[in-house]
Amino acid sequence: MERFGFFGKFITKPGQRDVVVEYLREAVKLVSPLPGCQIYIISTVPTEPDAVCSMEVWNSEADHSASLQLESVKALVAKVKPLMAEGAEVVRMVPAVGKGLS
Repeated sequence: MERFGFFGKFITKPGQRDVVVEYLREAVKLVSPLPGCQIYIISTVPTEPDAVCSMEVWNSEADHSASLQLESVKALVAKVKPLMAEGAEVVRMVPAVGKGLS
C-alpha cells in the first residue's frame, strides 16, 4: 500500500500564529496515537511571522480522511478556520523512505 502525505503552509491573520499553533498542538495529541498516523509535525517559519506549516505522513489517504471525521478534530478545525487569512498551499507527496517512517 502506498503511503499518503503532504506538506501544507497556512497563513494566519496577523498576530494569530501562536494561537493557531496551540490549537494544532492539541490536534497533534488527538491524531498522533491513531494507528494510521506516522508523522505529524507543526512548524513555524522564522521569516514569516504569520505562517504555520504542517507535515503529515499517513499509512494511507483513507487513514488521513478518517482522522478528519473525528468530532474532536472537527471542533478544532472550526476554531482554527476563523484565524486563517488565506488558503493553504498544500503539496501532496508519497513518502518513500526516511527516518521516522515505519
